[in-house]
Amino acid sequence: MNEELAKKPTKVFGLSKNVIVMGVVSFLNDLSSDMIFPFIPIFLTSVLGATATFVGLVEGVADSTASILKLFSGRLSDYMRRRKPFVVFGYALSAIAKPILAAASAPWHVLVVRFIDRVGKGTRDAPRDALLSLSTEKKNIGRAFGFHRGMDTLGAAFGPILAFFLLPVLHNDLRTLFLFSFVASFIAVVILKIFVREVRNHADETLRPKLEFKYFGVPFIIFLIAATIFALGRSSDAFLLLRAQGVGFSLMLLPILYFVFNITLALVSTPVGILSDRFGHRNTFMIGMLLFSLTYFLFSRATTMAEFWLLFPLYGVAMAFTEGVGRAIVADLVGEEWRATAYGMYNAFTGIALLPASLVFGLLWDRYGVATSFQYGAILGLIAFVIFLFLRVRNHRRVALL
Repeated sequence: MNEELAKKPTKVFGLSKNVIVMGVVSFLNDLSSDMIFPFIPIFLTSVLGATATFVGLVEGVADSTASILKLFSGRLSDYMRRRKPFVVFGYALSAIAKPILAAASAPWHVLVVRFIDRVGKGTRDAPRDALLSLSTEKKNIGRAFGFHRGMDTLGAAFGPILAFFLLPVLHNDLRTLFLFSFVASFIAVVILKIFVREVRNHADETLRPKLEFKYFGVPFIIFLIAATIFALGRSSDAFLLLRAQGVGFSLMLLPILYFVFNITLALVSTPVGILSDRFGHRNTFMIGMLLFSLTYFLFSRATTMAEFWLLFPLYGVAMAFTEGVGRAIVADLVGEEWRATAYGMYNAFTGIALLPASLVFGLLWDRYGVATSFQYGAILGLIAFVIFLFLRVRNHRRVALL
């Protein structure tokens, strides 16, 4: 096994080879995933006859499964002092799951396939985030996570565009499109296996991570609470696409709209990451919370296609201010010896919240209408902001006392 046991070199734009290669891997994997993701809710509701509530169940169970596994994979990764094997296995499992979707003939089949795909995600994400942080100098941690999130989302942006051009050739056959999605994810696994190197931290080998909050400190716990409540207000992006379809977007236009969201997030993520290294990771995250609440409130009021062409990129900006930056905050608050475990906890708590988030969102949609569901999300975003503000005030008081 190749190991980098000494310094963490930077080669391009302040980023190590590991960070750049993992960015390419994420690009290819998300290119594959998002060739099909915009069509899964349509496939469920239009082809298989599922309800909006079942769409929420599928997305909630899938994401919660991934999040629970992140907790255990992160802990095991810290215990073994290894990251790469978990990352390779996770990407490989997700790649295998994608073409199986083509054989689905009932809504519960999609639920099972999404479960398998998310097991892969749950296995890889916490060790991958730890590997990214260990491959990066502390002063560039926001830049690294911003770059990775940008590459990840760039793949998510071009995936729907590729699908847009493929669908007419495939006679709008979604099942064949699902089969095509396997190619890019397979290439990603090969690149990952060959070019990414393991990185050891310099922690005491006798220390072993425990799932006890006292080992992670009060600031991390407060951040964890705020981030979890924030996640409770976020629905699956599938609902945004269903919302767009409801105001008149055709099946062929949905990938373009989703591209606008993703390309905005991709282009903004790295500059936001650089900004967060200078302005403060937590300050940047708070801006993202406010932007999220504003965007969801506007989604609840929008009625025209023109408004949606503006709201989807605005939502992309809001996500750029929270997703990569949130992972940088974890690196700020937790030492190297506990980091994969901390990433597992962060992803587990925020991901588990996605199950009730998507279920409640779907139920509110079905029973009380679209506006109520989006307003619910906006309110929880504001509540999370207030809690996170407490962390900032607490830290300022602590500094003053010192």
